[in-house]
Amino acid sequence: MSEGRLEEISVFSECLFDGKVLHLYRDKVRLPSGAVSEREYCRHIGAVCVIPLLADGRVVMERQFRFAHGRVFFEIPAGKLDSKDEAPQMAAIRELKEETGATAGKITYLGRVDTSPALIDEKIYMYLAEELEFGERKLDEDEFLDVELCPLSELYRMVMAGEISDAKTQIAVLKAVALRPQFI
Repeated sequence: MSEGRLEEISVFSECLFDGKVLHLYRDKVRLPSGAVSEREYCRHIGAVCVIPLLADGRVVMERQFRFAHGRVFFEIPAGKLDSKDEAPQMAAIRELKEETGATAGKITYLGRVDTSPALIDEKIYMYLAEELEFGERKLDEDEFLDVELCPLSELYRMVMAGEISDAKTQIAVLKAVALRPQFI
């Protein structure tokens, strides 16, 4: 079955807001039926996340206030790409060092998550970082977060109990458990 029969084609695009991180658009699209409709969506440069796993099965986690939700989230280290040309793995290595002070002797690509495809084109590239060594953190001047260690088995329990709502953290924890089941 051809997916082309489901495609919507933009016939007019208008940028409504061009921000630092998000870019809001409204497009007129031709539907597969031939009718025209509107779509509003955000463009995003892309991001990375890292699940830093210690040899004893603990994960380096962060607590960070997320303004859009008005609360602190318990999540894995993450950040946006610096440019569309930045290699996601290099961004993951950079973010891990900046936020936790860790460098990884081994980094494994876990895949990509499209965070909310109906509203935003953000892609988050996920990595597992192992063989960690720690140095100084280098947080951005507008970045405030606490770092703590949590066993992967406890994170798995929290994900399954609905105690961690952050999608990237849920997916990365489940993938890490699949790759390193000895820690459950």
